[in-house]
Amino acid sequence: MNIEIPISVGELVDKLTILEIKKEKIQDTNKLININNEYDELTKLAIQLKNKNEEEYTKLFNELKTVNLKLWEIEDKIRILESEKIFNEEFVELARSVYFTNDERFESKNKINKYFGSEFAEEKQYIEYK
Repeated sequence: MNIEIPISVGELVDKLTILEIKKEKIQDTNKLININNEYDELTKLAIQLKNKNEEEYTKLFNELKTVNLKLWEIEDKIRILESEKIFNEEFVELARSVYFTNDERFESKNKINKYFGSEFAEEKQYIEYK
């Protein structure tokens, strides 16, 4: 069973970048079946974005993928340190970098939303820390 919901353009591109990263990182064949299935379906939805301006779509996609890959690597490092019960300065810096990088992700998704005129946009509100 699938449920279709309206989402922002940035959310679609975000999901596609994450699925692409999973396709590159995950080796479990059973997991890859599900990942590829979802990726293929969502890629069909992104065709209209590519048709608008393939060069700009690719640029924005790659920007967001770079941010999501950075998050993936940060999370991996945190989990390794967590598994070894190492809560040193590196752990704290990595943990802090999660929200810095999530802010980059938010900005990248909103850039996509604005470029493609998305009807929906993600909104966030946090205590200012910068």
